[in-house]
Amino acid sequence: MPSDRSGWNEPTLGFLVHDVARLLRKRLEQRARAAGIGLSRAQWQVLANIARCEGVNQAGLASILDIEPITLVRLLDRLEAMGFVERRLDPRDRRQRNLFLTDRAWPELERVRELGATVREEALAGLDAEARRRLLTELGGIKANLQAILGGGDVGEDRVVGHG
Repeated sequence: MPSDRSGWNEPTLGFLVHDVARLLRKRLEQRARAAGIGLSRAQWQVLANIARCEGVNQAGLASILDIEPITLVRLLDRLEAMGFVERRLDPRDRRQRNLFLTDRAWPELERVRELGATVREEALAGLDAEARRRLLTELGGIKANLQAILGGGDVGEDRVVGHG
C-alpha cells in the first residue's frame, strides 16, 4: 500500500475528460428523450459519424466508433430497417459495403444536432468566446499529440469527432 496518498483527490486529465464526456452524453440523452427522439445514443452516434464520413465502409466505421464490427452490424441492421442508412457495394471491392444516410435520416440527425448545440451551451455557460476557442484548441492539440503517438489514429478519425 502506498505511503503517500496525497493527490488522489486531484483532478487528472483522463478522469476529467471522461467525466465531462459522460455528463454531456447523459444530458443529451435526457433532452432527446424529452424531445421524443426515437433513436438510441448508439444509433445517433452511428448516423452522425456516417454524416461526417459518408461512404465509409463498415470496418472503418467500427474502428472510428471503437466498437466491435458485429455490434455495428446490429446497429446498422436496425437503422437500415428504419430507413435511415443505405449500404452500397464498394465499386472497387465488392466485398466491402460503404455506408450512406438516406434522406429520411437527415431531419432526425438535425434534431439531435440542435439538442447537442443546446447541451453544449449549457455545459459552456460562464465561458466567454475566447475561453471556448482556447478550450477547443487545447483539446485538439492533446488529441493530435495522442494520434501522433498512436500512429495517426483511425481511418477518418481526423474528420470524425464525438458529440458534445
